[in-house]
Amino acid sequence: MIDYGKYRCIKVERESKLATVILNRPEALNAVNSELHDELEHIWIDLANDEEVNAILLTGAGKAFSAGGDVKAMAARWGTEEGRKWTLKIAAAGRRIIQNLLDVEQPIIAAVNGDAMGLGANIALLSDVIVVSETARIADTHVKVGIVAGDSGAVIWPLLVGPARAKEFLMRGTFISGSEAAKMGLVNYAVPGDQVLSKAGEIARELADGPTWAIRWTKLSVNKWLKQQVNLILDASIAYEMMSFNTEDHREAATAFAEKRKPKFQGK
Repeated sequence: MIDYGKYRCIKVERESKLATVILNRPEALNAVNSELHDELEHIWIDLANDEEVNAILLTGAGKAFSAGGDVKAMAARWGTEEGRKWTLKIAAAGRRIIQNLLDVEQPIIAAVNGDAMGLGANIALLSDVIVVSETARIADTHVKVGIVAGDSGAVIWPLLVGPARAKEFLMRGTFISGSEAAKMGLVNYAVPGDQVLSKAGEIARELADGPTWAIRWTKLSVNKWLKQQVNLILDASIAYEMMSFNTEDHREAATAFAEKRKPKFQGK
C-alpha cells in the first residue's frame, strides 16, 4: 500500500478504487511553492504505482484550484546565488512533473473548483477530463511575471484551442472564465461552482468502476500523440523560461507583484 502521509501540501483520500487528490495550501490559494513543486513531481509516480486506485479526482482545497507559482518568492530570489541554483533545479523538476503526470495510466479527472493559473492551469488542462466552475478564471500567466510559458503551456494550449488563440492567450496572459473555456473546447464541462465536485466525481466514479484495461490503454493511445508534442516543445520552452528568469522584465514584474503595483517594462 502506498503511504501518502509523507505529503504535506497534497492530501490524498482513497475510497473504492478512487483517489481524491487535493492541492492543499488553501491559505495561499494553493500556490506552488518549492515544497508543493517537489510533491507534484513525485505524487504521480505514487499514484501510478497504487494498485488500489483505478481513477483519480484532482481538485484544490478552499476557493481556488491553484494560483500558480509563488511570485513573491521569485522576486526574493532574483539575481541571487540561491536563485541561480533554484533555476537549475526547477528546470529538470518541471519537466518531470509533466512527464510523470502523462505517464499515469489511471484516468485523471480535474475538478477546477476555482481560479487556475500558470502551472496550476496547465496541470488541470493536461488531465483527461476537465470540469470547471463557470465563474473560475483560467490563464497561463507566465508572461504576466516576465517569463516564458514553460510549464507545458506552449504544449497543451495550442492542442486544445489552436495556435492562433493559444499564442494570444499565452502572450497576453489572458483570463478566461470557465464558461468561455468550455465554449471554445479548452475544458470538457463548465457547471455552477457548487456542482463541480459532484459532476467530476460522477465521471471519476464511472471510470473507476469501468473496464480497467480498456480505459487505461485508450488513454495511453491518445497520450502517445500528446507526448509527441511534449517531446517536440517542452524542453525548448523550459529552457527559454529559465533564461527569462534572469531578465530585467522578470525582476520588474515579480517585484511589482510583491509591491502590488503595475510593472514598468523597458521594452527591450
